[in-house]
Amino acid sequence: MRLMAGLLVGAGCDVVLTGDASLRRRPMRRITDPLTSMGARITTARDGTAPLRIAAVSRLHGIRYQLPIASAQVKSAILLAGIHAEGRTCVVETTPTRDHTERMLRAFGVELSVETGEIAFDGGQTLTATAIAVPGDISSAAFFLVGAALVDGSELTVTDIGINPTRTGVIDILRRMGADIVVSNERSTGSEPVADITVRGAPLHGIDIPHELVASAIDEFPALFVAAACAEGVTRLAGASELRHKESDRIESMATGLRTLGTVVTTAADSIEIVGRKTGLGHGRIESHGDHRIAMAFAVAGLRAAGPVEITNCAAIGTSFPGFVETAQAAGLTIHPR
Repeated sequence: MRLMAGLLVGAGCDVVLTGDASLRRRPMRRITDPLTSMGARITTARDGTAPLRIAAVSRLHGIRYQLPIASAQVKSAILLAGIHAEGRTCVVETTPTRDHTERMLRAFGVELSVETGEIAFDGGQTLTATAIAVPGDISSAAFFLVGAALVDGSELTVTDIGINPTRTGVIDILRRMGADIVVSNERSTGSEPVADITVRGAPLHGIDIPHELVASAIDEFPALFVAAACAEGVTRLAGASELRHKESDRIESMATGLRTLGTVVTTAADSIEIVGRKTGLGHGRIESHGDHRIAMAFAVAGLRAAGPVEITNCAAIGTSFPGFVETAQAAGLTIHPR
């Protein structure tokens, strides 16, 4: 929705963007404010959420915008609006975020300047059609990377996975926890780096997650929290308030679920502390809050649970990862959909 809004504000048409209950809870002023400053006419519901109502405008103008929080979605919305804008559009970020949009724009022929902390280009450029190969998603692969790391004697290889350096925080964090991970067959698919990733089961230990890895692993933390719960010692994450504004409040959703499985968890506004036990987890009923990553993370937790883990409200998995259940079963998880 955020990226589509960036594309549509300069498309010269009236549009309403809406979605399911989960999407309508997501904060949208973080994109509507900068897009409005570019000349867009876009409004939200009273609380700053969808539906987004976009009215046609005759023109947009480029802006220089410093991201108040690290967000590739906000950055991308502004860059995509800049395609239709007069003048120069520049986004300034203090923490690097995933750069798929910049790579894609260059692949379509846009002359784009990327310097330390700044991405800029002139509007009105002509895009040229090209073929795009989409690598495997490391966020989806993360559940299987964690699962393999948790099981003694396991060995799992996921192939053709995108290893864009702005997205590999999950690999860096798992390695710091002691995971046995080998990245091989590195190559390029279009404008994105790709590789095969092999994980072998190994004892994990708790760590303090470095702040510089937070943005590059933001979507993988539900799976990483499961790894932390099965690691020896304490894992701490701070500076991750963005996790409270995903499809669910992922700090509290994961903390509540892990406590149900017997893990000691402490949370604060932007942080979580997990006291891991290498002996594994208990069992129980987990509410996923309709969040696909919460549901898939606790499915993986079943690998180290003392009994059944029942996960409710899992339909959203089918949107982000069709075939997850079948893939997980093929990898060795025992899953019984209801």
